[in-house]
Amino acid sequence: MIDVLIVEDDPMVSKLNRQYVESVGGFNVKGEIQNGEEALKFCKKNKIDLIILDIYMPRLNGVAFLKELRKRNIMVDVILVTASKETQNIDEVLKLGAVDYLIKPFDYERFKNSLENYSKRYEFLHSTGTVKQEELDRITKALESKTNTGLRKGLHKKTLKRIRQFLKDNSNEYLTSEIIAKEVPLSKVTIRRYLEYLESIGEVKLEVEYGSVGRPSHLYKYIGD
Repeated sequence: MIDVLIVEDDPMVSKLNRQYVESVGGFNVKGEIQNGEEALKFCKKNKIDLIILDIYMPRLNGVAFLKELRKRNIMVDVILVTASKETQNIDEVLKLGAVDYLIKPFDYERFKNSLENYSKRYEFLHSTGTVKQEELDRITKALESKTNTGLRKGLHKKTLKRIRQFLKDNSNEYLTSEIIAKEVPLSKVTIRRYLEYLESIGEVKLEVEYGSVGRPSHLYKYIGD
């Protein structure tokens, strides 16, 4: 269970954030606090894994609060949920280790995606003492992509779904764009664009096969999301 502290000076927003957090499995809200000073005291006495943090607060704002946490070596993760759009604030909190930044107003799906991505990261980093580079690359690429809920320009959800399903159905072998194009009625160039996207988010593994003549073959294998 991931223990969460909500630090937000607006009681209505705090309550809504709590409802959002509790709607996602694996999270436990340990408290709601309305200013940075009280939150700092709470963190000194209680084990917290994740803080949902606002920036605009009385007595100690979110940026100052996060700086104080780091000064005291309290290594808790933070997701900013705030109306602040100033690039200076965003730059500061990211440098201080914030794992995500949501600008109000946002929709529930964006918040949910952020928590689900964090949960995967938390589980990954707490499940084993060591990791391989490809495992780390896979999860970081996937989280970076899924934080952005939209597809790359020129890609379409239905087409992606078809190609992904074909890869899943043939996940025991490596496939070329030519092979996939025979089964999914699209051009090889179009297929390749979707394969490159899936490889970039860690769902597909790429192998380059060099023959004695001609261009090397690009082979793709589905490895899961």
